Amino acid sequence: MKSQHRKDLLIPLLTVLSDALAIEISFLLSYWLRFYSPIATLYPVTLGFPPLDAYIEGSLIVIPVWLFLFNRRGMHSARRNVYFSDEFFAIIRLVFIGMLFVMAGTFFYRTFSYSRMVFALLAVSSVFLISLGRFFVMKFEQRWYRRGHDLKRVILVGTNSSAKRIYESICNHPSLGYHVDGYFALTDGGEMVNTSATVLGTIASVPAYVRDHSVDMVLVALDSKDHPVLFDLVRQCEGMNTEIMMVPDMLELMTSQVRIKDLEGIPFIRIKTMPMGTWTQILKRSFDLIVATVVLVLISPFFLLLAIVIKLGSPGPVFFLQERVGLDGISFRVIKFRSMRTDAEETTGPVWAQKNDPRTTALGKFMRRFSIDELPQLLNVIKGEMSLVGPRPERPHFVEQFKKEVPKYLDRHRVKTGMTGWAQVNGLRGADAPIEERTKFDVYYVENWSLVFDLKIIMKTIRAVLFGKDAY
Repeated sequence: MKSQHRKDLLIPLLTVLSDALAIEISFLLSYWLRFYSPIATLYPVTLGFPPLDAYIEGSLIVIPVWLFLFNRRGMHSARRNVYFSDEFFAIIRLVFIGMLFVMAGTFFYRTFSYSRMVFALLAVSSVFLISLGRFFVMKFEQRWYRRGHDLKRVILVGTNSSAKRIYESICNHPSLGYHVDGYFALTDGGEMVNTSATVLGTIASVPAYVRDHSVDMVLVALDSKDHPVLFDLVRQCEGMNTEIMMVPDMLELMTSQVRIKDLEGIPFIRIKTMPMGTWTQILKRSFDLIVATVVLVLISPFFLLLAIVIKLGSPGPVFFLQERVGLDGISFRVIKFRSMRTDAEETTGPVWAQKNDPRTTALGKFMRRFSIDELPQLLNVIKGEMSLVGPRPERPHFVEQFKKEVPKYLDRHRVKTGMTGWAQVNGLRGADAPIEERTKFDVYYVENWSLVFDLKIIMKTIRAVLFGKDAY
């Protein structure tokens, strides 16, 4: 089965390509209309015919800016389920904003004088062509889902009239892109009357079902008196990359200022969402891959020298491989330069490193002080098992211990683990840092990720490595 991230890759990609192509064609069409179409006879060209290359070069700057504006307004998401009229007016607003950027740029760019009429034609033609492209992408998306491709698996929680309406709406509109596995009742014997929906069990069995069947979305429709049950459900689903949404009570909806999401006329309050969308994942992965590769190439001579010193300094392998838990709770083998004796945990079992740890080799103390032993994890980053920035990966032994003791601990695994993290640059590392505090910082990172945030953490990491005293 495709992951929920890959299910939402094709349609956004087609939308981006459609927008980019439409903008480029708009530039070419506007240039032709102004200088070579019958319009040129009505408004004669008095200052000569400018080179087409100048407008093509300008479009290569405008396209990324406009795509950024569209993306910031959520116009490149999958399953937006909007009507074409809504799409059309949103495009008009964004093109208007985009044209302000274009005109501001030409005001400061004095090397070449662009035609104002070309820009007027660009505004009109881009609205038309972008809308036309999105119309065809929208129709393709609806047909794609109706044929059963990339459907998101959904389960319902509740048996009231709202739950029934949700089920019937999804079943009657296959172009929405969802498939309902069934529903969970509050108690044994609960039933959603007059529907063909499959009862899957009680609410207590939801977390296990979500985990075992890779459910993409949990839609909750509970009466207000049953809301305490919802908190337990969210708690039990910690660490699972599953979106949870609920139908609000009408009174709550009327008095609340919380933003809601509409699904075929049914309002939902988003309780928990994905930490990263498809495009932000691609952005983060590209950043990781480029930086990790460049750094690894630059320090490869140092790697070779250090490997020789480690081999000559103490018996044992150069690298130390250890099982850690990463994204979605999947284990992988982290790579480090060996900084301890080969029998370090032979008698003690899994334990955290301590200050002045007697198991550390002489060279290992130096490497751990400046986190040099962590550098081979660049290979884990390139392989896609880790990120440059994220919650630090922990061993399965400690994950099993902490997930029972620390609230929201498993939410750390909703993103890739990292070589450095928000907790570490704030001094929370090693055995002396309370795991509860580390988890708070990690969860904050998960819920507030941005590329700028990653850059900030990397800069703070460099400072901590050079001047910090917490590493051992």
